[in-house]
Amino acid sequence: MHQAATEDQLALIERFKAFYKDVKNPNLDSIGDVYAADIKFQDPIHQVTGIAELHAYLSDMCENVDSGRFEYLDQLVGVDTAYIKWNMYFSHPKLGKKTHVVRGMSQIQFSDRIYFHEDVYDMGQMIYEKVPVLGWAVNRLKQRLSQGGG
Repeated sequence: MHQAATEDQLALIERFKAFYKDVKNPNLDSIGDVYAADIKFQDPIHQVTGIAELHAYLSDMCENVDSGRFEYLDQLVGVDTAYIKWNMYFSHPKLGKKTHVVRGMSQIQFSDRIYFHEDVYDMGQMIYEKVPVLGWAVNRLKQRLSQGGG
């Protein structure tokens, strides 16, 4: 039997989304309101364990972007797991002044706090396609693959 999420669990999801709303200036002091002390976090480039490591990772990420925000598109929340689909808008000094958009999804597992968080997104869309020569090569390869040719 499928159980619906409780009001407390839905409130946790809303705290999670609010925590990441502004990527440049997240309220890292409230990290303990969202994450468990033994949080396991992973994305395509990093894997960290523990709230102190996650705090350090997020702090570094914030310092490296000029701006960033999440737009939440959809979510599926169960009794102990949620999937949240999003667009991340960001600008990074090494990628020029333009704002870039990356589509992704977060899977989180929780009880009273989140103890597992995995972000899934396309690294090519995020970085590789933005670097001039490499971007040209990635886009050319994508064109060739979509045409079924070699």
